Amino acid sequence: MAHIVRACYLALIFVIISLLVKATIDVCKRGDVTVQPSRFLPLGSSVNISCSLKPKQGCSPYSNFNRLSLYKRDKKIKFQHGHSLSSQVSGLPLGTTVFVCKLACSSNEEIHVCGAEISVGVAPEQPQNVSCTQKGEHGTVACTWGRGQDTHLPTAYTLQLNGPKNATWQKTCNDYLCNHLDLGINLTLESPESSYTARVTAISDLGNASSFPSTFTALDIVRPLPAWDIRIKCANDSVSRCTLQWRDEGMVLLNRLRYRPSNKGSWNMVNTTNAKGRHDLLDLKPFTDYEFQVSSKLHLYKGSWSDWSETLRMQTPEEEPTGTLDIWYITQNTDYSRQQISLFWKNLSVSEARGKILHYQVTLLEVAGEKATLQNITEHTFWTWVIPRTANWTVAVSAANSKGSSLPTRVNIADLCGAGLLAPGQVSANSEGMDSIMVTWEPPGEAASAVQEYVVEWRELHPGPGTWPPLNWLRTSPNNVSALISENIKPHTCYEIRVYALSGPRGGCGAVRGDSAPRAPLSGPHINAITEDKGRLLISWDRIPAQDQMGCILRYRIYWKEQSSTSQPQFCEIPYSVSENSYLIDSLQPRVRYVLWMTALTAAGESPQGNEREFCLQGKANWSTFMAPSICTAVIMVGIFSMRYFRQKLSVLLSALRPQWCNREIPDPANSTWAKNYSIVEEVQLPVDRLLTDWPAPKEPEPLVISEVLHQVTPVFRQLLRANWPEKEKGDQGHYTSEETRYSASSLPPPRALMAETGQLVDLYKVLGSRSPNSKPGNPASPSRVLPGDYLPTQEGYLPSNIDYLPAQEAPGAEPLKELEPQHISLSVFPSSSLHPLPFSCGEKLTLDRLKMGCGSLML
Repeated sequence: MAHIVRACYLALIFVIISLLVKATIDVCKRGDVTVQPSRFLPLGSSVNISCSLKPKQGCSPYSNFNRLSLYKRDKKIKFQHGHSLSSQVSGLPLGTTVFVCKLACSSNEEIHVCGAEISVGVAPEQPQNVSCTQKGEHGTVACTWGRGQDTHLPTAYTLQLNGPKNATWQKTCNDYLCNHLDLGINLTLESPESSYTARVTAISDLGNASSFPSTFTALDIVRPLPAWDIRIKCANDSVSRCTLQWRDEGMVLLNRLRYRPSNKGSWNMVNTTNAKGRHDLLDLKPFTDYEFQVSSKLHLYKGSWSDWSETLRMQTPEEEPTGTLDIWYITQNTDYSRQQISLFWKNLSVSEARGKILHYQVTLLEVAGEKATLQNITEHTFWTWVIPRTANWTVAVSAANSKGSSLPTRVNIADLCGAGLLAPGQVSANSEGMDSIMVTWEPPGEAASAVQEYVVEWRELHPGPGTWPPLNWLRTSPNNVSALISENIKPHTCYEIRVYALSGPRGGCGAVRGDSAPRAPLSGPHINAITEDKGRLLISWDRIPAQDQMGCILRYRIYWKEQSSTSQPQFCEIPYSVSENSYLIDSLQPRVRYVLWMTALTAAGESPQGNEREFCLQGKANWSTFMAPSICTAVIMVGIFSMRYFRQKLSVLLSALRPQWCNREIPDPANSTWAKNYSIVEEVQLPVDRLLTDWPAPKEPEPLVISEVLHQVTPVFRQLLRANWPEKEKGDQGHYTSEETRYSASSLPPPRALMAETGQLVDLYKVLGSRSPNSKPGNPASPSRVLPGDYLPTQEGYLPSNIDYLPAQEAPGAEPLKELEPQHISLSVFPSSSLHPLPFSCGEKLTLDRLKMGCGSLML
């Protein structure tokens, strides 16, 4: 079976070869193309190209169209009718150019006849810098050379090595790009002084060239192999005693070592002889990543160095930290007796830490005390504690690694801004690109000579939610009045910057806000509330998110306009330092509906407007607008009424306007003296038979039923100073009992007559019973009669008792009193008949003990 498969495989190969040969033969079956003088030409030469048809390979004998065409890279350069064509071509470029001859028997189709390739190049140059090497004691000899200019033609390079005893080794490569050949032989070091000669020859169709001979010995060309198995060991885990070890070939005499911190700086070089694979390194730094490499050589003066070994990377052991921490702190009062201190410190540099810092030790002690008040260990670079404000405190911080601790840094806690004379002046901040800010200040006047150093402190003003911005600081000498801060500076971000001038434990400070590459804010403030406060508008807003501020907000603008107005809105500007989230506006009109919105401004521009809010100010009395007129009016009135004349006139006017039925006090009629006297008079005048007929004899005296009649009162003069009441004889009950002045109930004299005769107040209640319509005052027309007990007048009312009285007159012809001024005219605006008798009865009788009288109404 295997023989059959093998036979089939050979047959397939034969068929393929036959087809290829046939295809090659058939390429030029119609004719030939000849090139003179050669198919390989030097640059700038010309060539003759001829194309001829083979017998009976032309067009049909009956065809008169028989045309040959010559193409150069698919471009027709010549055509001719007949069986042959010849053309001279020049100016061919370097490289290979293809020419094709075609036959056309009609105007539409051409038949391939034959073609030729013409190569244009240059003669090979002499090979240069022939050198040979042998890698390792057991390697083979390989030589390299420089080819010179490219020939653009097929070129063969031959390497020939001649050794002692006419030994010759030779090898050739046919690639015109060839510049390296390995002879495959090994030169032993048993006779290191034996001489060898190497030569390289380049051959092409345009010529050949040979290099100069290169002569060398075995020691010259043998390169040791790179060292291997490199390692480093440190005795007692100390960086001061570290040894680098490696392995290389046995005949190596010289080594060189190089090392450096990983990917940093230049290499440190060390040469060593007869090292035997080890060398002590004494200048390594602790806790540092290093790179190590080793190279070898067989002879001090001859030969070449080996390639560098593979890189060894390792970290040296730790050592106790050196240097001290850079500490800064801030204080904040929590109440009247305590304050919170926040300590911050920077990481030690790698050279100072000399290992991995495991923790920091913080010691807090009172200056007056002898022992530490508090010792704490933290892994962070900050520490916070609350201490009393009354004592003086000192804090010491040190860093510790696995080998020990650094020297502590001590700082006295004080008010860093307490010394106003040390405060720097004119602190300003200007953006210096995308990630830096230039801070400038002026020295603190006369105290400038006392300044020992300046500290520039900055932190992000509005960090993201849930984050605490890192505190950064920079120390500078007292001679500087500016500092460029770039640590942790981000573009389009606002920072709070402080400059401290320190002199021992005292300090003064100045503050400013600064930003890097500011832009206009991306959004406006959001108004969250509008309230009215004493005629003013209190507007509150939310702070713009930190990511939308794009720098430091310098001021806010509040815009407003009437809701239906098309005019430009009014606005007011609020500096950021005045208020961050609220403002009072007092320039709006009450009872007008306004639309309000806000924007924010940075140094780069104004933000888009925030949300719109509508509000209508209700408006309340503005006491300031009434205060001045009220004071002026009060002063004028006091001045007027301080004059007696105007006071009298006002008193007359007010008395005239007072209603006649209104009195300060109305006595209870049941207790009036006149009523009691009048009841005695009636008992005397009235006949007994009439009393027995009209009034049933009661067991007890029956109370009188009275009616107060409102008479038409003529205007009378009122005396300002009332005369004293005349003294009369008094009865047992304190009222008048004279029987000479008696009047019937139906014919009472007028009030004036009563006053003249009796000289006392007898007009409180004038009438008992009723009077005939024709009766007149002073002239009674009807006799008195007894009224029934259930009678209550319905047409006549009660007469008020507030009529002023004149002095009693002794005789009708007496002269009137002279001093009756000022005159009083009753000008009451209230009608005298405004009070009417009660239109109802209360049981059988209305008695005085049931009747209550007042200025405003009658009540039972």
